[in-house]
Amino acid sequence: MQPNLLDARGLLCPMPVIKTQNAIRELAPGERLQVLATDPGVLHDIPAWCRVNGHKFIGSNEQDREYHLLIEVCG
Repeated sequence: MQPNLLDARGLLCPMPVIKTQNAIRELAPGERLQVLATDPGVLHDIPAWCRVNGHKFIGSNEQDREYHLLIEVCG
């Protein structure tokens, strides 16, 4: 199953987190969301948001100054 995609490139804090929160609301438990961002703050902010909100942060990687983060929606 392909993850849902959120393009937050070009946005600065706190917008990638806000957009992530809004996208997660539209998904069912077990679905995944891939976030693309250019703000390096997402590497801290999105895992912290996942911990606070009970979602599973699967991981991240960087490709050409772009950050790819993967989240699994939990109950």
